[in-house]
Amino acid sequence: MSDLYPIKRALISVSDKTDIIKLANALFQQGIEIISTGGSAETLRASNIPVKDVSELTEFPEMMNGRVKTLHPRVHGGLLALRNEKDHLSAMKQHRISEIDLLVVNLYPFENTVARGADYATCIENIDIGGPAMIRAAAKNHQFVTVITDTSDYGIFLDEFETNKGHTSLNFRKKMAYRAYSHTAGYDASISSWMRVQEKDDHPKKIIEVASLVQSLRYGENPHQRAAFYKDNSSSLGIASAFQHQGKELSYNNINDTDAAFELVCEFDQTSKSACAIIKHANPCGVATGANLKEAYESAFNCDQTSAFGGVVALNQTLDKSTAEEICNIFTEVVIAPGATAEALDVFAKKKNLRLLTTSGLKSLRNNRKTIRHVSGGFLVQDRDTEIVLAKNLNIVTKRKPTDVELEDMLFAWKVAKHVKSNAIVYAKNNATVGIGAGQMSRVDSCRIAAQKSIDMADSLSLDFPLTKGSAVASDAFFPFSDGLMVAAQAGATAIIQPGGSMRDEEVIKAADDANLAMAFTGIRHFRH
Repeated sequence: MSDLYPIKRALISVSDKTDIIKLANALFQQGIEIISTGGSAETLRASNIPVKDVSELTEFPEMMNGRVKTLHPRVHGGLLALRNEKDHLSAMKQHRISEIDLLVVNLYPFENTVARGADYATCIENIDIGGPAMIRAAAKNHQFVTVITDTSDYGIFLDEFETNKGHTSLNFRKKMAYRAYSHTAGYDASISSWMRVQEKDDHPKKIIEVASLVQSLRYGENPHQRAAFYKDNSSSLGIASAFQHQGKELSYNNINDTDAAFELVCEFDQTSKSACAIIKHANPCGVATGANLKEAYESAFNCDQTSAFGGVVALNQTLDKSTAEEICNIFTEVVIAPGATAEALDVFAKKKNLRLLTTSGLKSLRNNRKTIRHVSGGFLVQDRDTEIVLAKNLNIVTKRKPTDVELEDMLFAWKVAKHVKSNAIVYAKNNATVGIGAGQMSRVDSCRIAAQKSIDMADSLSLDFPLTKGSAVASDAFFPFSDGLMVAAQAGATAIIQPGGSMRDEEVIKAADDANLAMAFTGIRHFRH
C-alpha cells in the first residue's frame, strides 16, 4: 500500500508573506482549492490567485478583532479527520466538513514584537492562538495532512509535490510534522521566557530556552564528537549574531574561544580607551588598553607571544588598517570586532584562512541572562557574573595605600582575572597584562606560572628585567596562605587586589605589610570553571 496522499485542498494563513505567492500559484496551477484568512487572502487575490475566505468555509464571521476566525469544527475537523475511519467520514458528511490536506501557517511575530520594545499589551496581542492550534492539529494527523510552518521549506515541499504528482509521502509529512511541533514549542517557549521576565521569576519551575540552528559544525572539541551551533533567540549581540566577512567555516573551538574573547573585551568602554584581548583555549594570553587599537594589540601581544600564535583576537572598536596589518604579522585564527574599515578588509583579504567577524556593537555587562551548564541528569543555572568593582568599592587593608598608577593597574588586572579560569592570577602593568596563570589546582602554582611567563617574555624582548617588576597582581579568589602573595612579591609586584575572606587574612595582610605591598580587598570572588 502506497504511503502517498494527494493534496486537494489547502489552508494558507501566514504572517510572513515571503514566497507565499510562488507557493500558492504552484498550488493553483495544479487545481488545488485554497482557503485563506485576512491579509493572506488579500495578498493572494492581489496576484490573481483565487481563494475562499475561511468565513465562507465556517459560515461564521471573524470576530473580536480577528482573535476568533479559525477556531471552528469546519477547520479543525478538516485537519484532524482520519480519512480511513468510517465514524470520522460520517461525522464530516453530517456536519459538511471538507478535508484540508495541506496547512501552510506561520505565526504572529511575537519575538519581533518583543525585540522592537513594544509595550505589554501589544506583545500580548501578538500571541497567536488559532495558528498553533491548527499547526498542532495538522501535525498530529500527519498520516494524511501536510503542514508547512517555515518559508524555507516551501522549496522542498514543491519538489516533493511535483515529484509525486500532487501527492506527498509519509516520510515527508513526518518530517514536516516534527518541524511543526518544534516551531510551536519554540513559539510557546519565547512567550514563557518573556512572561517570566515580566514576573521577575528567577527560579521558574520549568526552564524553557529557545535557540535556532546557525550551522552544523564539522565536529566538536574533538573529531569524534558531533556538534552544532545555535543562536539564543533572545539575544541580538554576540558571536551568534556576528557577520563573517571571510575565512573558512568556524569550528566548535573557534566559536568557544571567540566568545571568551568577545566577553572579555566587552569589559572595556569603547568610548574611552581602545582594548584588545587575545585568547587561546578559552583563556586570555594577553589583554591591554591603549591610545589606539594598534597600541593595545601590541601591548597584549607582548604578554605572551608564544601563546598568541594561532589565537583569537577581540577588539572593542572598529578594526582599522594599521591594526589589521599588525595582526597579520603572525598566524591568527579569528578576529572579532564591532566593525571594520574597508582598508582593514582589504588587508585581511590577503589572509584567506583568517576569519573576520563583526558584531555591530558590544554586549552590555548588565545583561543578566542566565548561564546554563549540563551536569549528569540535570542543569546548573546561575546569573551571569556581571559584577563590576570600582575604586570606591575597594577596602585597602595594608598600611601602605596604592598609588594612583597602582590602583589603575589593580582594577585593570581585576577585570581580566574575571575571565581567566580558576585558579586565576593576573599581573598587570600600564594597563596591560604581563603574566597570566590559569586553571591550576594550586593558587601558588598560578602565581609561579604567571611570573615565569613574564620572565620568558623579558628574555624574548631582550628586557633588563621582567615586566612583573612594579606590577599589580589580581587573584580571582582569596589567598588561603601567604605563600602565593610572596611569590608575587618576589616577581616584583607592588600591589595586590583580591576578594579577601580567608581564615588567614590577618596572616596575609601582615605578610603584605612586611613586604611593603599595597593590598585591596574587593569582597567579591570571580571563580570561573
